[in-house]
Formats: sequence, structure tokens, C-alpha cells
Amino acid sequence: MWASRSTRNASAIACSSGDRRYVDPLAEVSGREGIGGVIEAVREQFPGFVFGLVSGPDTHHSQARFQWGLGPAGEDPLIVGFDVITVDEDGRIRTVVGFLDKVPA
Repeated sequence: MWASRSTRNASAIACSSGDRRYVDPLAEVSGREGIGGVIEAVREQFPGFVFGLVSGPDTHHSQARFQWGLGPAGEDPLIVGFDVITVDEDGRIRTVVGFLDKVPA
């Protein structure tokens, strides 16, 4: 959902109802508008940066984990995080719990 260029489309895909939740050290939100707002705020704070997969995903049952990076295209990421996702019985994202492993000083 973060890598998509359309916040509205990304959050609609990931959050088909208001009970969807995203939490990391800097935010705790739910629903389409809340999650879309966090995505848009990150894009505004880091214009031109792109998200990429660093490792994973590793999945079992209704959960997945992966490490991601955020930085200028074609360069090592300046920010690295780790997310754990839980999906519902239809395979749609229900919760995302994020951790920040590397952030600039």
C-alpha cells in the first residue's frame, strides 16, 4: 500500500472496512482515511523517496513479516523498518504493526 502512487487506491485495497489498523512508533490509526493520511504524510516528508523490499516476506497462517527500506531511488535506503501484517479470512490486510530499525539522526 505504501509503494502505490495513489493513496486513495492503496488504502482502499488494503482497508476495505473501518476496522483496519496501522500502528508504528510514530502513528496509530485505523480505517481508510487514517491510514491514507499517514501514507500521505510520509510521502510529503520524504518527496522523491521510494519504498523497497529489503528482506522477506516470511509468512505463516494469517500473518506475514518483511523488512522494507525508504530512500532515494537507486540508493541504499536511509530508513529501514520491519512490518508484521495480519490478514482476515478473505486475505485482506487487517493490521500492520511497524517497527523502525534504522532512522537518520
